[in-house]
Amino acid sequence: MAQTAVNFRIDENVKKNMEQVCSEMGMTMSAAFNIFAAKVVRERRIPFEITADPFYSEMNMKHLRRGVKALNEGKGIEHDLIEVK
Repeated sequence: MAQTAVNFRIDENVKKNMEQVCSEMGMTMSAAFNIFAAKVVRERRIPFEITADPFYSEMNMKHLRRGVKALNEGKGIEHDLIEVK
């Protein structure tokens, strides 16, 4: 089978940590990406769930901007963060 190079950008710390984990599993990062790519092709889907962090939803960001504006204008009330499930 012919091989080809693929170039993409990845966060430096993520790359370093992935290389370490792959090494602990006895494989290269290249081998891990080949396994991932083969699984995508075979299943015709990303082989894990991808979700958005609700913190960054447009509704929450608008709420946060209103709160920051109120605090900056001296109208808001500071409180501790509330965990949302």
